[in-house]
Amino acid sequence: MKLVFVTPRYGTEVIGGAETAARMVAERLCLRPDWEVEVLTSCALDHLTWENTEPAGTSVLNGVTVHRFPTASRRLLDYFELDAKLRVAPTAASLAESRRWVALNGPMCPGLVDAVAATDADALACYPYLFATTVDSIAVSRVPTVLHPAAHDEPAIYLPAFRRSFRDVDGFVYHTQAERDLMEHVFTIGARPQIVLGLGVNDPAGAGRRGGDILGLGERPYLCYLGRVDEHKGCGMLAEYFERYKERHPGGLALAFVGPVSDKAPRHPDIVVTGTVSEADKWDILAGAQVMVTPSAYESFSLVLLEAWTLGVPVLVNAACAATMEHCRRSGGGVWFDSYRTFEVAVDRLAADAGLRTVLGDAGNRYTSRYYRWPSIIGRYADFLEGVIDRGHRSAIRSARLEIPVGGTEYVRKG
Repeated sequence: MKLVFVTPRYGTEVIGGAETAARMVAERLCLRPDWEVEVLTSCALDHLTWENTEPAGTSVLNGVTVHRFPTASRRLLDYFELDAKLRVAPTAASLAESRRWVALNGPMCPGLVDAVAATDADALACYPYLFATTVDSIAVSRVPTVLHPAAHDEPAIYLPAFRRSFRDVDGFVYHTQAERDLMEHVFTIGARPQIVLGLGVNDPAGAGRRGGDILGLGERPYLCYLGRVDEHKGCGMLAEYFERYKERHPGGLALAFVGPVSDKAPRHPDIVVTGTVSEADKWDILAGAQVMVTPSAYESFSLVLLEAWTLGVPVLVNAACAATMEHCRRSGGGVWFDSYRTFEVAVDRLAADAGLRTVLGDAGNRYTSRYYRWPSIIGRYADFLEGVIDRGHRSAIRSARLEIPVGGTEYVRKG
């Protein structure tokens, strides 16, 4: 079997997000002797600019053949103007307006779309729903096509362009039940083949250093945020809440932001911002944390929760995020906050009670070991794809029709 992934970005330099999830799945599926895996992606690594920074052409990364195509342009300021308008009432947007939003959101990759139209793969997997590479690829695909939406409840998901695009998807692959419920609520697609798959978690790969030494904190206790330091990830709120907490609870507790900085880094004497760190340092910092905090309200899975639980570290999550709340409720491995007051109570209790931290961390560890190991994940995924391939492509039961991707290039899909 041959599977081709379509993602807007791809590479080890891409930290977090759906594109990293796609890479993790691709690298493991290609190890199966009966599967060939390729990736079609852009030459960009920065999702804010779509600037071409990687050479076009074919390379091999960790066993996966990767084909890169240049983006047609950098992201234009027109996107931000239209986004501000449509996010106020996305369901009221016209199909034309929402298609323009998708095109401006990008990345526009005409060569990638041509490659999708000509692929000899047995199936196509698009990941995630939000970008033009996904919408255009679904429009021209001639083979069974599955979508990994990586969806969460945000204004963009209600745009009519996505409702139109999802008509031609042959199967859906979800990270959590909460994501599946959201997609069913918005698009009523329960009759399509679908699976709640999730992701596997890697074994810890630390070097045995004390996290406090790496952070320059010595023996001070600390909370840890792991991921892109970005306002959209709730980092500004977390920094503000922690500063208020320290005003009310002076002491040695610190907060570490670990990951690439997209926005202005928080500045406070008890906050450490590391920027990008090595994989070994990441694991060592996480292992030394009292609690791992995930403040984002917009996650479709949150692999960092599972990484924390692999080490027996409890988590504190934003109650507004359905995916991380699902993990916490199913596992018993963490608690949540919905305001500063509940954040304060949770941090105060967790920081003071080592026994509680152990109970929560152990529960999370059992949950992760039971449900999120790679051999089981990849086996279920391969079985699902084979079933979708056996059913065939939805367009095969329709007469040939003209599809116009959001970029405006015309393709004829043949049934």
